[in-house]
Amino acid sequence: MPDNPFHVVDVFARERYTGNQLAVFHDAADLDGDEMLALTRETNFSECTFLVGEADGGYDVRIFDPAEEIPFAGHPTLGTAYVLREFVRENCPDELTLNLGVGPIDVRVERGGDNGAGDDGEHVDGGGGGGDELYWMRQIAPDFGGTVPRSLAARLLGLDESDLDDYPVQTVSTGLPTLVVPLASLGAVERAGTTDPAYTEFIEEYGGHNVLVFTNETEADGDLHARVFADWAGVPEDPATGSSNGCLAAWLVEHRYFAAREVDVRVEQGFEMDRPSTLHLRAEAEGDDVAVEVGGRVSPVAEGRLL
Repeated sequence: MPDNPFHVVDVFARERYTGNQLAVFHDAADLDGDEMLALTRETNFSECTFLVGEADGGYDVRIFDPAEEIPFAGHPTLGTAYVLREFVRENCPDELTLNLGVGPIDVRVERGGDNGAGDDGEHVDGGGGGGDELYWMRQIAPDFGGTVPRSLAARLLGLDESDLDDYPVQTVSTGLPTLVVPLASLGAVERAGTTDPAYTEFIEEYGGHNVLVFTNETEADGDLHARVFADWAGVPEDPATGSSNGCLAAWLVEHRYFAAREVDVRVEQGFEMDRPSTLHLRAEAEGDDVAVEVGGRVSPVAEGRLL
């Protein structure tokens, strides 16, 4: 196996050793898909990315979870952009494009933004850079799927129907399909978890989806509190999920959860896993079109080389 460098970063981090872990492998065009999948499983992270070249003014990137190659994922997109700017390309601009399986995704850096805060409301910086920078990605236009019966959603999550909020349970995709389930309380979110055979029934009928549950009751400083389950991809729970939160942002404006067709909110995720994370969501609806952006802070953790 070639001597490829890699970096490990925490994405959507509130400080170092929080957020969602990602390994980014440089100069990976000489690795085949089987090696990429094996490396992803070796890290035990929810995803890894592999820089395989440049084309059409952007950087070609492959993303793997422990089960397979996937066309899009949120925290790998932002984390890869960070590694490109900080460690791979000198004088890399604040705006760049990643060519993913789903198509080109634009990423930009916003300085002086709100990076997430500690419980006292103060901004935190675990060191190593990224202190006042938010990385934002513009996701592809959302595809709103069908609604799912509340009874199935409740059984899927091991909850009672009374634990669900009075909004539609719906599938949404901004590149990776997600079932968005609004819950009535923080307690319901904390009790939730995908259960068989209801999960198998859901997958058989609707296909492989992440499952995002959320409430407007929060544990820290967010506007919303969420959890994401991705058993279908070999990830029982994910600490910070940019793709699914993009779906949530689209859902929020589609159903006017905040009585508006435009949102700018912070979501806390990963608290139940001791990986507290902050995701920034922006969405705006104009007519039938919905524009979605997801942002967060990236903290570097480690670097190394394959042997």
